[in-house]
Amino acid sequence: MDLAQTYELWRQLMLDGEAQWWQTLFVRFYQAFLENDRWQQYLEGVGVTLLVTAMALAIGVALGVLVAVIRTAHDQQRPGRPRNPLLGLVNAVCQVYVTVIRGTPMMVQILIMGMVIFKSSRNFTVVGALTLGINSGAYVAEIIRGGLMSLDVGQSEAGRSLGLNYLDTMRFIVVPQAFKAILPSLGNEFIVLLKDTSMISIIGGQEMVYFARNIVNRTFDAMFPLLGAAVIYLILVLIFSWLQGKLERRLRQSDRR
Repeated sequence: MDLAQTYELWRQLMLDGEAQWWQTLFVRFYQAFLENDRWQQYLEGVGVTLLVTAMALAIGVALGVLVAVIRTAHDQQRPGRPRNPLLGLVNAVCQVYVTVIRGTPMMVQILIMGMVIFKSSRNFTVVGALTLGINSGAYVAEIIRGGLMSLDVGQSEAGRSLGLNYLDTMRFIVVPQAFKAILPSLGNEFIVLLKDTSMISIIGGQEMVYFARNIVNRTFDAMFPLLGAAVIYLILVLIFSWLQGKLERRLRQSDRR
């Protein structure tokens, strides 16, 4: 007797109220993962989740680097010299952005983007990825700014003495050194971003929870689909945590050499 026949037999026993508890669990598991090849929907959810995470990460890193460089440049202006008014204005805008994003809940931001700003959109997955990226950018900006400000000012002055302008000094001298210091925090932010993709389903964005809820609506049983989504998220986090640790160890080894 194959799995499908066993499922049909035990399902009938469950409907008749004569199934054992382990037979009932098997029927529920089969309905959540094997019936109609529903496991493929979980794989599709993994692909979409990783895509949304990558899109949000790209947006977040781009925004974070831009904001961090602007705020660091403003904070490191030499005392006693006239301050750049344009830089001060842009820095104020960046401060408002970071304060608002970090001071409001992620779910509220997603709802505002999906139900107010982009309410006529037909692709709420992209809207969700954009919202996650904007949110992540504020945290990445503070992570990078902390790393840049933690370095000795003499590093920047050494670059200037070599004839490098501000951007070249940041790119060739400051940022490579700061990257090693902020890598653990950036890795944690990436993992948080991966898990936060689950929130975009509240506006109809597709990711792991979206596909799990579709299966719940078909089987009228939430236990195994949601547990399956949770296990998949856990496996993804463990994989990326392992990769992050491996990268950190490699960077430490390069420092010793």
